[in-house]
Amino acid sequence: MMFIKLLKEVGRGKRGARDLTYEEALEAADWILSGKATPVQIGAFFVAQRIKMESVSELKAFVDASRALAYRAPIQQGIDCSGPYDGRKKSFYASLATAFVLAEAGLPVTLHGSATLPPKRGITLHDMLLAMGADLERLPKERVIELARLTGVLVVPAESWFPPLANLRSIREELDMRTILNTVEKLMDYSCSPYLVFGVFHNTVFNRMSELLQHLDYKQALIVQGVEGSEDLFIDRPTRVFAVEPGKAELNVIDPELYGLETALPEQGCWTAEEQVRVTEEVLQGAGHAAYSNQVLLNAAMRLYAAKRVDSIEQGLYVCKPIIENGSAWKLYEKWKQALLNEEPKLEPKH
Repeated sequence: MMFIKLLKEVGRGKRGARDLTYEEALEAADWILSGKATPVQIGAFFVAQRIKMESVSELKAFVDASRALAYRAPIQQGIDCSGPYDGRKKSFYASLATAFVLAEAGLPVTLHGSATLPPKRGITLHDMLLAMGADLERLPKERVIELARLTGVLVVPAESWFPPLANLRSIREELDMRTILNTVEKLMDYSCSPYLVFGVFHNTVFNRMSELLQHLDYKQALIVQGVEGSEDLFIDRPTRVFAVEPGKAELNVIDPELYGLETALPEQGCWTAEEQVRVTEEVLQGAGHAAYSNQVLLNAAMRLYAAKRVDSIEQGLYVCKPIIENGSAWKLYEKWKQALLNEEPKLEPKH
């Protein structure tokens, strides 16, 4: 079937368009990801899907087709922390500091991202690494995997491990709007993690995403309506969270006040990558603002609970708090950063 026929099916307007079948969507994904479709056709498909809204079958097909073209391996059996690739503008990126607390608690973490994208064009993990002096896109896969084995924290440069993302960047930047790829790129699951925490902006997608995630074989996934559409829980108010397991989905509200952690955030304009790194390091040293420290602590506890490493969020807090206070998370971060920047000899693997 020619791509133009598929394009016409989704491009008949909001009332006339129809959802593609799984098989049709697989074919459309092949045309787009392989570059067989022209840039104009690809842009038109993205806009038409944006108007129609992607169905669960279409999303599943694009995720499956994308995963088949990416480098994926069971590097570590932990939790995938999957937030928006268009970054943050007005909030702290809590997931990086949280990753080292979790890794020190025995739960491996996978983070992934790229240079900033539309529609938000905020500060990304990629920008933070550049601010540290590291360009992950230039590191061989073997080195990235070695860092994960040494520390329990895997940070994936998405456009290197999944080249179609890089090939489609110019089209996405010209469109300057959300596309189906904004969802797909967050579900690549590069390390084949059994657990997922996944950020969304609107609660209207909870049902659709929970149905999709039940088809992606996670032991448990959390859909978090977090800060700026990220996977990070709010610390100054409750956060809506959808817990998804095979055959089961349940809406919960995580209220920091219940755990004595609710904290007003300091006034902050637009963040820079350097400020994100500075606050991350302050939190891990136990010297950060209480709001950011509590946010990392709450997110770490919730993710330990989601990955079934503790029986409750309260128990997770009990496990995570001393990891920050005694400096062990900071030491692990220092080792990771030094190894990332090739500032010290090869480390012993983390057990």
